[in-house]
Amino acid sequence: MKHLLSVNDLGADGIEEVLRLTDSFVEVSARSIPKVPALRGKTIVWLFYEDSTRTRLSFETAAKRLSADTMNFSVSTSSVKKGESLRDTVETIEAMGIDALVVRHASAGVPWQISQWVDAAVVNAGDGWHEHPTQALLDCYTIRQRRQSLHGLRIAIVGDVKHSRVARSDVLAFTALGAEVTLVAPPTLLPPSLEGWPVDVTSDLDAVLPKADVVYLLRMQKERQHESLLPSLREYTALWGLTRDRARLLADDAIVMHPGPMNRGVEIAAEVADLPNAVITQQVANGVAVRMAVLYLLLGSGAELVA
Repeated sequence: MKHLLSVNDLGADGIEEVLRLTDSFVEVSARSIPKVPALRGKTIVWLFYEDSTRTRLSFETAAKRLSADTMNFSVSTSSVKKGESLRDTVETIEAMGIDALVVRHASAGVPWQISQWVDAAVVNAGDGWHEHPTQALLDCYTIRQRRQSLHGLRIAIVGDVKHSRVARSDVLAFTALGAEVTLVAPPTLLPPSLEGWPVDVTSDLDAVLPKADVVYLLRMQKERQHESLLPSLREYTALWGLTRDRARLLADDAIVMHPGPMNRGVEIAAEVADLPNAVITQQVANGVAVRMAVLYLLLGSGAELVA
């Protein structure tokens, strides 16, 4: 694997390989000194044109636990502010001698475009409304921790699907591993076309919850909404929020997930986010090990994996 731009770059076998390797790195992360020399001498750059907490810190922690060197690129203090193009920025960074670029950008397709310009490995850390493949991988891993396999599971993805790169990557990954996915959203928060999406679609959350093995709540992405898509957030919560009363419709072993950051009281009630079957902080913890696996697969070259 040269790059990770889409879940489709992996396929079911590739996803399984990442998840198997993640087991090793979960063990590393549990050590008193959670570090291995697997990527010593490699240099990884964070190229984040959008704000991020979980993804950036997770990748950075993953790289350091693999003993890689890292460089942070800050758009706000760079020559981008002087009008430097994306291509010139990327080629300048590559000229310093790097092995991988982890890219987040507001425009769909930017990581793919960068991969055409550089020899370094490129990892898509989120591009516009398009994809967020490592989030989907950590979501698969988190579900497997609780349910051993995704095959045959009924997964409901609820909320702002239209603006969600997480939803697109999750649909690809969950269905590749044999899950049945239902999108639950008002029509205004669905993509213009769902042709080719292997999913069922409904706007009736209450009908879906009793049968769901996993409920995956999406953040209302107000910063990406440039039109009025809902009468109010209060109405959204009344119809599509996982309230305390709605949570009682779930089976005892159903899993509640969210990619973060949460709008508590909008798509999920504060007390529901803290229930034992909510695995939201576990998703964050698993993100480090999953991203260690991805970086190792891209850059590892026979180095001792867990020495």
